[in-house]
Amino acid sequence: MKKIPLKRIFAAAALVCCLTVTTAYADVTQEDIDNAKNQINNLKNQQKDAQDAVDDINGKKGQLESDLNNLNGQMTNIVSSMNALESQINDKKKELSDLEDEIDQTQDNLEAAKQQSASQYEDMKIRIRYMYENGNTPMLEMLLSASSFSDFLNRTEYISEINSYDRQKLEEFIQVQEQIAAEEASLEEQKKDLESEQQELLAMQDDMKVKQNSVNSLISSTQANISQTNSELSSAQGKVNDINSQIAQMEELEKQLEIQKAKEDAARMAEIKRQEAENNGEFSYVPSDSDLYLLGAIIQCEADGEPYEGKLAVGSVVMNRVRSSYFPNTVSGVIYQSGQFSPVASGRYALRLEQGVNNTCMQAAQEVLNGNITNSCLYFRTVIDGLEGTIIGHHIFY
Repeated sequence: MKKIPLKRIFAAAALVCCLTVTTAYADVTQEDIDNAKNQINNLKNQQKDAQDAVDDINGKKGQLESDLNNLNGQMTNIVSSMNALESQINDKKKELSDLEDEIDQTQDNLEAAKQQSASQYEDMKIRIRYMYENGNTPMLEMLLSASSFSDFLNRTEYISEINSYDRQKLEEFIQVQEQIAAEEASLEEQKKDLESEQQELLAMQDDMKVKQNSVNSLISSTQANISQTNSELSSAQGKVNDINSQIAQMEELEKQLEIQKAKEDAARMAEIKRQEAENNGEFSYVPSDSDLYLLGAIIQCEADGEPYEGKLAVGSVVMNRVRSSYFPNTVSGVIYQSGQFSPVASGRYALRLEQGVNNTCMQAAQEVLNGNITNSCLYFRTVIDGLEGTIIGHHIFY
């Protein structure tokens, strides 16, 4: 156990009274800084949750915009198909109109052929009736009045040709009637087919209109969802911005607390050194069995990522405090002193003790306990502007 001279005890009491009177109203403890850090960590957790919400909404918005693009593509295809159908329907209407004109013309031709055939037929009936009513005298007279046999044959052939002509014309008119009738039937069949095709096109057009209305409805719904998502995104982003602002404020507060504490620590350090300079007593400390492990653990918590020199410097600060009459007089007492080492307050130190200490930090702890004290400082912290001291790695020792 370390022996403390009475002179040092009185000096420590005087210093405590002095510091209490002059700085009690402004003292910043490590607990204050740790509280600020905890608030910053909590805010950063909230920030992560808020940013995750923003990312989720952005993902939702991206999917909705993709859906809207697909729907717009479908609408473009539908409009294109409807335009094509409209063009085909107009073509069918024109074909039907032309075909109806052709049917009307064919019917006119058929009617004219029927009238001509009827007229020819009436003429034939009149000649036949005349021949029957008057006998064959005109024909006979025409034959007997022939001037020669050759003339007789010619007249006979003429009479035969008249009869053949009448028969041929009658047959021709019958064929024309049949041909026109067949043509009319064919045109009517074409008209029927065209009307059927037109109805199919109109039905397809109706289907397209139904699809168009459906897609229009989906587009409107998707646009409304995008608008709602934009509103949600704006709100979520606003929350992120608010948290970022709070983090910035808390980080500034932490920085100011760190600066204030560093100044207060430096003032204490100067007074402690002044007081201890008056003490010429010898100091000796015999480490306990647990000191090596405890010291190695705090070195790893505070300086695991620092150079070996930085690890020795942290261990030296602990031992300098043990040597000082203004701090506990054991390694465990210094490490567990309230409000001094943030890893202890946060629970990281207890976890490190449970998980074990690496060889490098144990080696540094052993060197320090063996007397390799590399500095005379009582404090260290991360580097900040305006604080004088020895910088090793990311720490400043003062």
